Amino acid sequence: MKVAIIGAGNMGGALARGLAHGSTISTTDIYVSNPSTPKLEALTGEYPEINVTTENRVAVREADLIVLAVKPWKVVEVLDEIKPHLNYSRQIIASMVGGLGTTQLSEWLDKGDGELPATYLIIPNTAIATKSSMTFLCSTRSTKVLDDFLLDVFNELGKAMLIEEGAMPAATSLASCGIAYALRYIRAAMEGGVELGFRADDAKQIVMQTLLGAVEILAANGSHPEAEIDRVTTPGGLTIKGLNAMEAAGFTHSVIEGLRASTKR
Repeated sequence: MKVAIIGAGNMGGALARGLAHGSTISTTDIYVSNPSTPKLEALTGEYPEINVTTENRVAVREADLIVLAVKPWKVVEVLDEIKPHLNYSRQIIASMVGGLGTTQLSEWLDKGDGELPATYLIIPNTAIATKSSMTFLCSTRSTKVLDDFLLDVFNELGKAMLIEEGAMPAATSLASCGIAYALRYIRAAMEGGVELGFRADDAKQIVMQTLLGAVEILAANGSHPEAEIDRVTTPGGLTIKGLNAMEAAGFTHSVIEGLRASTKR
């Protein structure tokens, strides 16, 4: 399976690095195109076996899976460039472009002969570069074989889930925007740690390890977060006082409102 990634920006570069770390796709079967060379040079500096080019049509020529990782306003231009070189009978087209739906993608891919490729929307988050992404996929004209293959690829880069297209906006809010929300909590807890007397770097390590521990507990036990919270909240204790103070300041409400605000409808 040869993979072409069009665009070496934040998400395209992260995907290339994640695939290079994995075992499903050989590094020599990864092709990345970008109009400028510095980002390509950064990739080959880390992974010399990755194939890079400034010509999109060269990248897609031998690819089985083509991933669009460009800015939304560049999609039509890129598709017009590569469309004559695509073979819809054997190539899969996937888009990591935010806000682009399968209907619009199919319209832009239409060559006028009625033939369309299997298409996927793939929404990872930036943790894909460290094989820790939460990635969502939805598809049209796919098969179970294709679904299972792509789930295998992206499960190797974290966790992957096949969902309905209508759920993509909410999924993006929870996982892609959610990375920023989690980091903002870490920053806030670090600042609290500094106020309590820790150096900033020490506070960061404490908060990071605490979050890792919380995730591992949920993963190991399959429990609801509230069940684990109950384990550490004793009557009249410090934890329940802290939780109540956070709720009084609007913690849960703020999180839900943030998710609502970042869900495109």
